[in-house]
This record gives sequence, C-alpha cells and structure tokens, in this order.
Amino acid sequence: MVKPAMLCAAAAIALAGCAPDPRSFETTPVKLETSKGIVTCQLYTKERVLWDRAIDRPENMTVREADDICRAEGVRRQRS
Repeated sequence: MVKPAMLCAAAAIALAGCAPDPRSFETTPVKLETSKGIVTCQLYTKERVLWDRAIDRPENMTVREADDICRAEGVRRQRS
C-alpha cells in the first residue's frame, strides 16, 4: 500500500518540474541612476514584473529599497 506521504512527495516532485525557471525569462541587466547611486536590476519579461529584482545596489541602500526600484522600472516598461 502506498502511504499518503509518499504520494505527496511524488506530487511535489512532479509539480517542481512544471515550475518556470526564471532564468529563461531574464533580460539584459539594467543600470538605473538613483539619488543614492547606481542600482543594477535583473528584469524579466513584461508579464513577469513581480520577479524583477536588484542584483547590485549601493551600500547605503537596503535590498528592499533596491528591489522596489527595480520592480517600479519593470512596471514602467510594462506600461510603455
């Protein structure tokens, strides 16, 4: 008899193979000038702006702040 835990593990493995790989949606990184310095953003397709993130930021800027700047740039590009 197959145990429920084994079924759950098999289902999780099967579903993991269906998840999109973000690397296949990456665009060329973009450098944005901000008042605190340059933020380098990894943007994805116009449909995937929630994945947009900072891959480099000034030391005086938080990760969240840099990521927010990158997501805002993704939204700006999506609307244009």
